[in-house]
Amino acid sequence: MATFQIEGGHSLKGEITPQGAKNETLQILCAVLLTDDEVIIENIPDIRDVNKLIGILGNLGVKIQKLGKGKYSFISDKLHLDYLESELFKEEGSSLRGSIMIVGPLLAKYGKGYIPRPGGDKIGRRRLDTHFEGFIKLGAKFRYNKEERFYGVEAPKGLKGTYMLLEEASVTGTANILMAAVLAKGITTIYNAACEPYLQQLCRMLVSMGAKIKGIGSNLLEIEGVEKLNGCTHRILPDMIEIGSWIGLAAMTKSEITIKNVSWENLGLIPNTFRKLGITIEKKEDDLYVPAHKDGYEVQSFIDGSIMNISDAPWPGFTPDLLSIMLVVATQARGSVLIHQKMFESRLFFVDKLIDMGAKIILCDPHRATIIGHDFKSTLKATTMTSPDIRAGISLLIAALSAKGTSTIHNIEQIDRGYENIDERLKAIGAKITRM
Repeated sequence: MATFQIEGGHSLKGEITPQGAKNETLQILCAVLLTDDEVIIENIPDIRDVNKLIGILGNLGVKIQKLGKGKYSFISDKLHLDYLESELFKEEGSSLRGSIMIVGPLLAKYGKGYIPRPGGDKIGRRRLDTHFEGFIKLGAKFRYNKEERFYGVEAPKGLKGTYMLLEEASVTGTANILMAAVLAKGITTIYNAACEPYLQQLCRMLVSMGAKIKGIGSNLLEIEGVEKLNGCTHRILPDMIEIGSWIGLAAMTKSEITIKNVSWENLGLIPNTFRKLGITIEKKEDDLYVPAHKDGYEVQSFIDGSIMNISDAPWPGFTPDLLSIMLVVATQARGSVLIHQKMFESRLFFVDKLIDMGAKIILCDPHRATIIGHDFKSTLKATTMTSPDIRAGISLLIAALSAKGTSTIHNIEQIDRGYENIDERLKAIGAKITRM
C-alpha cells in the first residue's frame, strides 16, 4: 500500500493541464465493443480505473495498440465471450464499477452480457436496477446468481426498441441502455436520461459510427436502431472534476494557477459554484486562471441573508464529485456554508479527518455538513490519514498541502484510480509531495 508524505504550507504557482475525463473514458472504451472496425481514442488518462478496463477489454479479445501518449487503437472483431463466465473476469470485473458498461454493447452485438457485482467507491448504495430494467424493456431476459453475485442478460433473438422512463437519471445506466439501443430493431425512447457532457460525447461518438440519435444534450433521447456501426476517431474531453480540484487547490494554498484547455462550454455550474465561496475565477480564452487569494475568500449569502447552501444534482446541476472539494475549500473561507450531499450516502464520512486537522465542521447527518470557515486565521494541522475513496482522497491531499507541517496519506491507490501521475504534476508547480 503506497503513501504520500506532504509538506504543507507552501504556495504553488504555474500551469497545469487537466487529464482526459475518467468518467467519459470508461463509457467510450465500452463503446468500442459495438463495431468490428478500428476505433481510435485520444486523450485517454493513464489512471488505475481506466487501465483496469483496458485490461478487461484485452482479456475479452479486443486487439489493443498504444499509438502514443493517451492514444490507443481498438479492434473488437473477434471476442472471447467465454471469458465473461471465467473466474478471472469475476475477479477483475468486481473490482471496477465501470465494467458494468460492457454489458449493453455485448448484449446488443452478441445477444448476451454478464457482469460480477462491480466495486468502486464506498460511497453508499449505488443500485444497478436502472441498467437491467432498461435491458429487460428492450427484450432481454435477466438472471442473477445470488451465491456468486453474478448478473446476466440474454437476448438471443436480438433487442427491440421501446419507450422507457428511467427511475433515476443514472449516467452509467443511460450510457449502457443507449449502447444497447443503437443496434436494437426499431425506435427506443429514453426519458429522464442523463445529459452530462460525457454522455453527450458518447452520443456524438456513436453518431460518428453511424448511430441515429436525436435529443443529444437533453433528457429525452430517441434512438433509431441500425444494423451495424463503423469505426471512428474520438477525443476525450478534459476532466471537469480534476479542473474543479485544481481550483480548490489554488484557493486553499493561496496559489496563482492557470488551468489549461478546460473546455469552458462543458464546465456547467462549476465556476459559478466556486465563486459562491468567494473564489475569483477568470476565463482566458480556453484557459481558467485562479489568482493568489492573498486576502482569503468570503462566502456569499443568499438574498435573504441565510447561510449559503451548496448541494449536488443531476446535470446540469452541480456534480456530486466536487462536493468533497467544496467542503475542504470552505474550511478556510470567511463565513459559513452548508454542504448537502443529496445523491450518495457516506460521501461526507471523511470529515472526521478534517476535524482532526482543526477544521470546524458539524456533521448533521450522512448527507449534510455545516462548515464554519477559519478565514486563514488558523491553519489546518498536519496529521496521518487514509484515503477512503477517490474524491475524499484528493480533498484530503488539498487539505494537507494547505496545512502546517508534514502530513501522511495512506491508501493513495484510491487517488491513483482517478488522477494521473498526480504527485509529479503537483511537484511541477511547487508542491512538496513524496510518494513512499
